[in-house]
Formats: sequence, C-alpha cells, structure tokens
Amino acid sequence: MPVETREISVTGKEDCGIVDVTEMVSKEVKKSKIRSGTVTVFCIGSTGAITTMEFESNLSKDVSETLDKLIPLNEDYHHHKTWGDFNGGSHLRALLVGPSLTVPFVEKSLTLGTWQQIVYINFDRIEKVRRIVLQIIGEF
Repeated sequence: MPVETREISVTGKEDCGIVDVTEMVSKEVKKSKIRSGTVTVFCIGSTGAITTMEFESNLSKDVSETLDKLIPLNEDYHHHKTWGDFNGGSHLRALLVGPSLTVPFVEKSLTLGTWQQIVYINFDRIEKVRRIVLQIIGEF
C-alpha cells in the first residue's frame, strides 16, 4: 500500500493554545497522489497533542478551564525535580489527550463531521513551534 510522509509546522500559544490544523492537513492530503485512505496526524513533542473538537472560542475556553481543574499547571509535580522546567502538568495533559489522530479520507476529502476540526494543542508553559508529521496511506 502506498505511503506518503509530509510535515507541517504550527505555533501554539502557551498553556492550552489550540490551533485548527484541519485546512493544513486537508491541503496535504489533496496534494498527495493517494486518493482514498487514512492520514495519521502526529505531534512531535511530549507537551503537545492532536485531537478533534468543534473549534470555537468558547469551547476552547471550556477545554482550558476543564484541564485546569483536572491537571492544574501550578502543582508541584515530581517531574519538576528532574529538569526544573516546571511543565509536569503540561506533560500530563498531553499524555491524557494523546499525540496523534487517524482520519479516513475518500476521494481526497477528509471524513470529518460538520462541526469537527483537527486541532493541535500546546500544553507547554511557553509558546511553541511544533512539527507535525502527516503519514498518508491508501490507494491511488
């Protein structure tokens, strides 16, 4: 089965910066030679995550506020003793959401719901530029 690997770059603001990458992923799928298959979207880095959501400002606030309750960033995590970078909560949030997502596509069109976008979330305590790998697998 044919495989194409591509890369996009995104910048996420600190502490739960959510970026809609749907259009970037869609463009790369359309540029590929593969007509139908799946695209895996993978965030390189241990304090970032990839998921789907309805990308709108109030839901973005809800995500941030809910994660603040579940995994507060200002806790004294054991990880802080290792590197002194005080981003233990960032790592835990990324672990919870996960680094990747696989989306099917048919005739070069992502099969997402009307209100479903692919998002990158930066959980780190500083703004980050991230590389996101797209692995496109399928049929010509």
